[in-house]
Amino acid sequence: MSTPVGTRRSFVKWVTGLSSAFIGLSLAIPLIGYVISPALTRRKASWMPVEKVENLPVNEPKDLDYAVTTQDGYLETRQTKAVWALKHPDQTVTVFSPICPHLGCGYHWDSQDRRFKCPCHGSVYDMNGKVLGGPAPRPLDVLPSKIENGELLVIYKEFKSGLSTKVEL
Repeated sequence: MSTPVGTRRSFVKWVTGLSSAFIGLSLAIPLIGYVISPALTRRKASWMPVEKVENLPVNEPKDLDYAVTTQDGYLETRQTKAVWALKHPDQTVTVFSPICPHLGCGYHWDSQDRRFKCPCHGSVYDMNGKVLGGPAPRPLDVLPSKIENGELLVIYKEFKSGLSTKVEL
C-alpha cells in the first residue's frame, strides 16, 4: 500500500494560507497607495489673483506680493509670494519670477537706469527681461498670467537656477 503525498489537513492549510495572503494583499495595496500617493503627485498649480490691472503703471515694473495656500502632501501652508509685473501700453501684462536665473538671488528694479539688477553677482536685465550684462545664463523667467475681469491672475512657478534653459522645479 502506498500513502498519498498530501493529506487533507495540509491541503486545508495551504488553501487557508493562500486565501489569507490574497485578503491581506488586497487590503494592503489601497492602504499603501493612500499613504504614498501624496508624495508622488505633483502640486496643483492654480491661478491666483494678484492685483487689479488698473493699479499697475504703464512701462514701469511693479513688485507685487500675494498670499497663496500650498498643499504639500497632507500639510497645508500659507505663504507670501512675490512677482514683478510689467504693464505694456496695449494693456497686456508680462509677469516675471522674482528669482534671478543665475544663482537664485532676488533682484530689484533700478528706476533711474530703467533696468533690473541683481546685487549678488551683477546680472543686469532690460525692462523686458533680456540679459544686458553679468553671468546670467538666460533672460528673466516669465510666469503664466492672464487678465480676467480686470484682475491679473498668475500661476507661480519656480525654475532651476544656473541653466541656459528653463527647467521647472
